[in-house]
Amino acid sequence: MLPDRSGPHTREHGHAQNLDADGQRTDWSENELPAGQLLELDERPARGHSYWGLSVRRLARKKLAILCLSLIIMMYGGSLLSPLITPYEYTAQDLSQSRASPSLAHPFGTDRLGRDMMTRVIYGLRTTVIITITSLMGGTLVLGVVLGLLSGYMGRWVDSIIMRTGEVTSSFPDIILILIFVAALKPRLLGVVRGFEDATGIDWIIRLGILDYAIISVALSIFGWFGMARLVRGQVLQARESQYTEAALVAGASIWRILFRHVLPNILSPLIVSISAGLAGVAGAELVLSWIGIGVQPPVPSLGRMMFENGSIQVLRNEPYLLLYPIGTVTVLFFCFNILGDAVNDAFNPRAR
Repeated sequence: MLPDRSGPHTREHGHAQNLDADGQRTDWSENELPAGQLLELDERPARGHSYWGLSVRRLARKKLAILCLSLIIMMYGGSLLSPLITPYEYTAQDLSQSRASPSLAHPFGTDRLGRDMMTRVIYGLRTTVIITITSLMGGTLVLGVVLGLLSGYMGRWVDSIIMRTGEVTSSFPDIILILIFVAALKPRLLGVVRGFEDATGIDWIIRLGILDYAIISVALSIFGWFGMARLVRGQVLQARESQYTEAALVAGASIWRILFRHVLPNILSPLIVSISAGLAGVAGAELVLSWIGIGVQPPVPSLGRMMFENGSIQVLRNEPYLLLYPIGTVTVLFFCFNILGDAVNDAFNPRAR
């Protein structure tokens, strides 16, 4: 006969009883539920164990990435609040302080026209921030995502038109297409806006650089959407064959509801990684455009324009701060973008686990 491995037990009054480790009797009949009553269990998943929760927690453990994210938020927030935090106007000139060295009154020194360099660097950073955000929202998140969703889900001639158009535009260097676009469009728009200002008495559209912001942002959006669209298309080709997509289609959901309520939320992870990695590229494009003279025009400050104006051996020898502060700002910003992009890729990319 096999030994009884169920532990010490006995029966009393027709109910099963077990003896615990201390020899105490436990009557299981006392724990029985009344007829018809179900045992209520807490079926909520443990907090932080979802995909997004694990990804955010993994990102939060990267101290250098959090530091870089904090610096980016500070730089972006400070640039957008530049009229409130800068001690001078970016157009204020004082020729008696021309090329003055850094001091308490001018921490970054002054340029050849006596304008405060710290003020102009902060406003130049604002130019980069505005163009980066508008280009990202317009080209990446609107054109890229929407066209990628349509191309991947609709297929056939819709996919062919969108992909062939993107391949044609991406086959040429972006800088050449943007140069042609700006050269052809800006003079006409400049005349229209000036006529509008004369008719309405408004004088700040051109003076504040709003026209330049709009033209550069539209140009970067038009010629920068294809990379995101191709990424979204590849993800949609996989998601459209899933069971939840087929169930929504059988239930009678419209195409737009399927795309934005069922498909898009399930492909956000690679989109977040791509956006974080592309921020530096958009900011760099604005700096290059300003540096070659087709970006934001003076007197509106731009970091690329500052580097172009002060990029000479004479300035580097006599007033190096005129070049080092704009370059230092750009270097810190790009370094933070790259570190944050790598950290987001490690945290949100399942293949990195």
